Amino acid sequence: MNRISQSDLQVCAAALDAVRSRTPRVHCITNSVVQNFTANVLLAFSAIPSMTINAEEIGDFVGGADALLVNLGTVDADRRAAIPIALAAARQKNVPVVLDPVFIDRSPGRAEFARSLVTEGGLIVRGNRGEWRTLISSEPEADEATDLDAGLQSFVGGGDERVAVVTGEQDRIVGAGTSRTVVGGHALMSLVTGVGCAQAAVMGALAARCHSRFHAALAGLLIFALCGERAARACSGPGTFEAQFLDALHRVNAADIAAMEMRE
Repeated sequence: MNRISQSDLQVCAAALDAVRSRTPRVHCITNSVVQNFTANVLLAFSAIPSMTINAEEIGDFVGGADALLVNLGTVDADRRAAIPIALAAARQKNVPVVLDPVFIDRSPGRAEFARSLVTEGGLIVRGNRGEWRTLISSEPEADEATDLDAGLQSFVGGGDERVAVVTGEQDRIVGAGTSRTVVGGHALMSLVTGVGCAQAAVMGALAARCHSRFHAALAGLLIFALCGERAARACSGPGTFEAQFLDALHRVNAADIAAMEMRE
């Protein structure tokens, strides 16, 4: 199943409504380049960010959070030390986790570290095609798309709910036995550092308030596509796009999502 249904939109709309009414706390181990933007995105979205990477206190922060983001964009020694502690705390408190394996296709050491993290159950993992091929050790073959599809199905096919988000010109979300494709957004989104990283944080906020991690991730894709389009119409370039995007994210509501028309 690939087509987004009205039922999907209703579940995603309800997840957004729940975030607005019950402000979730999202702890972000994210890269140093995007911390400020990610925090502002979460605040605009009615979530509460925290950002510490101090290994001595991160267990307490994650234990008191509603979701955890792990982004490997600048995976320095402090972050490497903090991430296992944060994941253990999330596991103990059943806190949903979103992993963004940034640039693992450029660093074998980073790729090995990322693979050690996806032994966790119940993850939402968001990456581009190159990152996914590296993460699942899928070697390109004659039919590269089929090869990647097989690897994604193997990844999500375990007993614990796992969700794979593959970003690109069209975004795709894969769960056990199901998938959806999201078309939308705007090219200006790629000219503002951290939009994708912040999207992963928003998926965490939605997962904290949605019974389905698959639909939490789908809602994150839909919301960013819609807000990206709205921001692009109101801006004059990438500088003003960032401000307009935050405003659009602040204003978007459940009715907007429920009324979205899906494009093939």
